Order: sequence, then structure tokens, then C-alpha cells
Amino acid sequence: MTDQNSFPVSMDPKERELGTTLAPKFDSHGLVTAIAVEAGTGAVLMLAHMDEKALRLTLETAQVHFFSRSRGKIWRKGETSGEVLNVVEMRVDCDQDAILLVVDPAGTGAACHTGRKSCFYRRVVPGKSGFELSTPDQPPLFDPEKVYKS
Repeated sequence: MTDQNSFPVSMDPKERELGTTLAPKFDSHGLVTAIAVEAGTGAVLMLAHMDEKALRLTLETAQVHFFSRSRGKIWRKGETSGEVLNVVEMRVDCDQDAILLVVDPAGTGAACHTGRKSCFYRRVVPGKSGFELSTPDQPPLFDPEKVYKS
């Protein structure tokens, strides 16, 4: 059953996987994983979560909204930094428990709150005492201290 404010909750698995109804499979916390990739390059920019309201706002505005687990609220990507993610295309995986957002970044093109293009700016590499994180050449595109005044 569905209405204007909710997506179908229960659905035949075959229909969910092969049908045409958008029926995201939210987890026990009411969230679905969302991955943002840059339209022009295919670069993975970030991974976050959406609740039903964030997904609806994203669909309605074509600007990415997420649910912040740490702050417990919805936020529009770029509302403070100006680094808005405009939706070019949205996809769901086969069982609709993950969303792929193909986006066109506005502003400097930084999707990460650290000021970098991608939240995935560090590599895991072998080190002297196990594995370490290496930061390849991906300098910040803006100063987060100035933008977020933390």
C-alpha cells in the first residue's frame, strides 16, 4: 500500500527486483545507503544515507539531501559550503537497498567536508607496522575551517 508520503513497504521480491515501482528497502533505522558519483568522470564522491524524507526531497528538488546519523537530521548537500550536488540521474540496485546518485557538483567541485573533491581521498597501503593511510595528491579545494567556522 502506498500514498503520496510513503514508498511501498512490502513487495514481492521479484516485483521489487524486476518491476517499475520505486520501493526502496530502508534498513531497520529507516535509512538507505546512497553513493554519489560525478557525472562527467564517474569518480566516487561520497557515501551517505537517506531516510524517506531526504529521498523525497532529492526527487522533488533534483538536489541531493541526506540524513545525518550523527546530527539526527536531514541536510541538503552544500547548504553551508555551497558545494551542492545536482542530480543528473538516480539509480537503485537490484533489490533497492542502495541508491546511486549521478551528480553534477556545483561550487568548487568539493563533495567532502574536508574540502576535497571526494570523501575517498585516502588509500590503504602497506606500512612499517601494518597498514596505513596515504593521501595521494588531492588537495582541499576550499578551507573547511573558514567555511564551517568550526
